[in-house]
Amino acid sequence: MITLPEPDRKAVVLVVDDEPEILVALADLLEETYDVLSASSGEQGLALLQQTPDVAVIISDQRMPNMTGDAFLARARMVSSAGAILLTGYADISAVEAALNQGKISFFAYKPWDDETLLSMVAQAAGRYELEKELACEQRLLRGLLDNLPFGLAFKDEEGRFIRLNQQMAAQFGRSAADCIGQKEDALIDAERLQSLEEAQAALASGARDQQVLRLTSPDGQARWHDLTRMKLGGAPDDAGQPRKDELADYSILIDRDVTDLLNLEQRLRQAQKMQAIGTLAGGVAHDFNNLLTAIMGSLELVMDLEPPKEPGVARLFHNAIEAARRGGALTQKLLDFSRPRHLSCQQVEVGQILRDLQSFMVRGQVPDDLQTALGANSEEAASRIGSVQFDIPDEALPPVWTDAVQLELAIFNLCINAQDAQPDGGTISVSVRKAARLLGRSTTAAAGGAWVVVQVMDRGVGMTEEMQARIFDPFFTTKDIGKGTGLGLSMIYGFINHCGGEVRVESVPGGGTSIELWLPAMATDVNAEDSSSSVVTPLPAQQERAATLPPVGDGRLILVVDDETGVRSVTSGFLRRAGYEVLEASSGAEALAMVEGRPEISLVVMDVMMPGMNGDEAARRIHVLRPDLRVLFVTGYTDLGLLPAGVTVLHKPYTRDALLGDVRAMLAA
Repeated sequence: MITLPEPDRKAVVLVVDDEPEILVALADLLEETYDVLSASSGEQGLALLQQTPDVAVIISDQRMPNMTGDAFLARARMVSSAGAILLTGYADISAVEAALNQGKISFFAYKPWDDETLLSMVAQAAGRYELEKELACEQRLLRGLLDNLPFGLAFKDEEGRFIRLNQQMAAQFGRSAADCIGQKEDALIDAERLQSLEEAQAALASGARDQQVLRLTSPDGQARWHDLTRMKLGGAPDDAGQPRKDELADYSILIDRDVTDLLNLEQRLRQAQKMQAIGTLAGGVAHDFNNLLTAIMGSLELVMDLEPPKEPGVARLFHNAIEAARRGGALTQKLLDFSRPRHLSCQQVEVGQILRDLQSFMVRGQVPDDLQTALGANSEEAASRIGSVQFDIPDEALPPVWTDAVQLELAIFNLCINAQDAQPDGGTISVSVRKAARLLGRSTTAAAGGAWVVVQVMDRGVGMTEEMQARIFDPFFTTKDIGKGTGLGLSMIYGFINHCGGEVRVESVPGGGTSIELWLPAMATDVNAEDSSSSVVTPLPAQQERAATLPPVGDGRLILVVDDETGVRSVTSGFLRRAGYEVLEASSGAEALAMVEGRPEISLVVMDVMMPGMNGDEAARRIHVLRPDLRVLFVTGYTDLGLLPAGVTVLHKPYTRDALLGDVRAMLAA
């Protein structure tokens, strides 16, 4: 334990003499300034030293029975660093000289002593003891700091030899700190570091500071980024601007910081900012693109309905155009989902159970219904592409996470497909899950102890270069051959995991395989879903399968269609009129309000969400003030559904005639 000096505390002096009169006299002399302990023998003095380790000065008689003063002080030196003063009357001077030469005593005095001289000796011995104690305290504090720094630190003498370094620095050389003392750096390093050292010599010779950020291979074979800083120990320049010369001026400092995690964190931040920017751009483009697709697809359906083509070839072309528009809508939706997933049903999920379910269906070779819906028509083909998968699921319970179980299952499944494609010659895919204590630069809920649940999918395939890793989350970027991938799978996984408060981490080496980790923040096991403060997306009712036939003809009720896009408004109105409804059209929210106020017979409003001036949400709220009973069907190509009131019905563009009429009929019947 480190004992700090107390300014108001008296120093402790131990007096040892076999004559009681001497003990009394010394106590009377010292007790005004010091705390005095007395012992009548060397044995008793040693016992007091064991009980009172903070003795600053020992005053001992030389000639004592059983144990002489010099012998006592020699033994005392083994348990105490107190200053020692030897008193002698007619002792053997050779013993006193030997004690002085061996450093066992600081002073000696003859009996009878001179009070002023003895007090001066005691004061000097006590001062030296306190100084040595403070120095020892500082040394221990500095040693503790040196050994516990999160980076390597070393000091060199003027010849470039290490005189002090911590174990973190020694580990970079693959040696212990003791083995590095007295060695020069160039004798301990490899060619990579040697080049860095040689480049730094010119800067150090001129007194400048040298700093380099290098990618170096550690003794265990890992490539890590290091910030190497070298500088002279000499102080600031003098008044003339010249470097000060002192005995430590040519000593130098070497600092080695592993900045790999910081650089990765910076890269992930840039990736997140890039994804946010692309998502914002994609949202604006998708809104207009979905309007175009709605107009195209709706116009084709209306033409087919008004005048069906008589020639089979023409009919086939019409169907091809409609199907292409539908695929365009699905592609746009995938593009949007990477930045703002819309159809998430978040709840507490046991990740271990998710992996066990995946393992079970992969063994059976049957895709569950929920994944079939998510994967679409190619679900069986996708499942058939996955070869051998090894699952590592711990027996101990993992904390739950707040996520969408189906989307998480789909993300892991897609990662397995990608891993299989990365191994053209076959190979094993490993899927594992673990609990992690922390993720650099990110925090999670305190209730879960800051824990994370990490799902890892790893292959031993072709791997990726750093340039490819930097782009894999970009929409439409793919490493697969043309026609074998849209380049949106990883983008959607990135968006989904990021929306759940997590992160995707990728490590890959060309020819050495790829590891993709999904980091999800853990929840406390006693947190109810209703009480969770996690950011969630309110699940939307799943779009029901529409009947292949047209719904029954409308009953002539009046419907108001509100959309700023003329083409979309025309298509929507055309669908409704063909179904037997009367239709009013408005191109803005303000115009819609005026129509609702003047036409009380309006039974339903079909309104776009994103409109200039007054958006659909604001218009709907004002309509509700005028007509609380009037229902609104929202139509949107891209919007943040969290901005809409809870419980509303939303129809996503591009939509078909059957989808529109199905929602209209349901809302009018409610």
